[in-house]
Amino acid sequence: MKKLKFIALFILGLMSFTSCETDDSITYIAEPNGEFAFSNSFLPQYVLTPAASTNLGERFTWDDADFGVQTAVTYELQRSFTGDFTDMTVVASTESNEVAVTIGNLLTYANEAGLDNDPDTDNPDTGVVYFRIKASIGVGETTEDTVMYSSGQALTLFLPASGGGDEPVCEFEQLWGVGAGLPDAGWGWTTPVRLPCTGDGIYSWNVNLQNLGGAEPNNNFRFFTSEGDWASGLNYPYFADADYDIDPNFVNAEDGDSNFAFIGTTGFYNLVIDTNAKTITLGNPQPTGVCEFEQLWIVGAGVPDAGWGWTTPVQLLCTGDGVYSGNVNFQNLGGAEPNNNFRFFTVEGDWETGLNYPYFETEGYTIDEVFVNAADGDSNFAFTGSTGTYFLTIDTVAKTITVD
Repeated sequence: MKKLKFIALFILGLMSFTSCETDDSITYIAEPNGEFAFSNSFLPQYVLTPAASTNLGERFTWDDADFGVQTAVTYELQRSFTGDFTDMTVVASTESNEVAVTIGNLLTYANEAGLDNDPDTDNPDTGVVYFRIKASIGVGETTEDTVMYSSGQALTLFLPASGGGDEPVCEFEQLWGVGAGLPDAGWGWTTPVRLPCTGDGIYSWNVNLQNLGGAEPNNNFRFFTSEGDWASGLNYPYFADADYDIDPNFVNAEDGDSNFAFIGTTGFYNLVIDTNAKTITLGNPQPTGVCEFEQLWIVGAGVPDAGWGWTTPVQLLCTGDGVYSGNVNFQNLGGAEPNNNFRFFTVEGDWETGLNYPYFETEGYTIDEVFVNAADGDSNFAFTGSTGTYFLTIDTVAKTITVD
């Protein structure tokens, strides 16, 4: 009986040892899992002009590729003219989930595809370029189990007729704005506001407009056709008499020069003068440069228009190459509560994309003294100035954060 018990224990021990051996030798195999595709929306057609070469053409985005295991993934944005990618060229390689290409990049692809807008050639002005994303885990040699591809996405590129030149055509290269209603300019020629010709017969730019109310004419301004030349002014009656439809935020100032008066809410706007449609309009500011992101987002108690939530985040647009700027209402009520803290984000609604005070400090930014490290759990920014509206600029080239 004792011998039988001994044999049973021996077999049980052997089984336990074998089980441990098996557990320790388990390996996880990476293999493609599920769909992998672009997550951004695409335009029906991409209109390409040399004047807009530095503007954003398209920002390709995608969700994480799933290989069934936690591992680093490298992505390639690839392009092809044939659509089957036998002529594949790598546009960019990244470990993030997006790649931006400019209008200039798309113009290059259009030229390589044989497109032109010359009416004297047989080359088409419209064509298709295909893009896809390759995801690979980069462990050992690439195999079918360590790589995934999205479906090819066709982009239709169009080169509009340019009227014989590459640049948009206007009567003047630009218009100039001067006056108290344009606080970046004021009544002088040191820093006039420039409205470049951005389309045939169209002048436009993002501008600060001011309306402080009261008796002083702090909301008036005038357009000029020549920098520094007061005699080249175009006042409100000039456009009204030419039957322009003028945005209701502008009225005749009825001062000595019948200037424009801005009667809207002080802020940052996209101002467009269309000499073809004969309109002067104001709209939301538009991206006018090339940045890593089209905009940054601001959330926090220190920015009361946003607060700590994603219902009404404050948008800071790309307004120049590597520059984000705009008017922001900052709050500093004092006291023990953290009512003056906030943070920047690169993706709307994504708390994981936050850029706090140490992020910029580590990157070597010179940060305006009205901002300090909140020294809270997330090391947010804290606004220490007087509550009010300021023009905030983040220059990623000069590495500065300033308010005016």
